Amino acid sequence: MAKERTFTMLKPGVLSRRIVGELISRLERKGFAIVGAKLMRISRPLAEKHYAEHADKPFFGELVDYISSGPVIAMVLEGDGAIARLRSLCGSTRVEDAAPGTIRGDYAMHTGLNVIHASDSPASAEREIGLFFRPDEIVGWKDGNDPWI
Repeated sequence: MAKERTFTMLKPGVLSRRIVGELISRLERKGFAIVGAKLMRISRPLAEKHYAEHADKPFFGELVDYISSGPVIAMVLEGDGAIARLRSLCGSTRVEDAAPGTIRGDYAMHTGLNVIHASDSPASAEREIGLFFRPDEIVGWKDGNDPWI
């Protein structure tokens, strides 16, 4: 697998439920390197741009309302096959289909109030990283014990 970067976001429900540490710990235990992270509030225009591919879907308004309703933690993760591995760790977007042991299977209570976002392709990862991070906000680093970083 090739080393790649992906974008993820812990959504407002994660912060309000005070489970940020649990989710970040799961990401780190899976071997992802966090190379960018920030606590932020997403403006409605940024939320609409982020979810633009869903603009014609009936849930678009609720999605934008939720993601801009409170603080989020936006992150850039790096690792071998990061995009596919993160999507697998997150589990199905539909709560009823999310398997136990996945982040959504263990923490999401309602599909409309999903707990985590994960880029679904290299193009999406690049676009989403660019929406939320300037290049100087991403810090590559190498841990001598981790050959994939």
